Amino acid sequence: IVQETLEQAQTEDPGRTSIIIAHRLSTIRSCDLICVLEMGRIVESGTHTELIQKGGIYYTMLNAQNNVQ
Repeated sequence: IVQETLEQAQTEDPGRTSIIIAHRLSTIRSCDLICVLEMGRIVESGTHTELIQKGGIYYTMLNAQNNVQ
């Protein structure tokens, strides 16, 4: 339901800026900009692809979630 709602909002108003807080990284995979927070501070930012290439916290969290699923 969450993913459908996000896709609908993007379709209805493609210029809309949205702040999405997610624990499931699949929810934010297609976002233009992803910011990774640690202890209340932005420690990484970029697209899904850029963050994977960096091999940092986002990459580690994504691998952990994929191993659980």
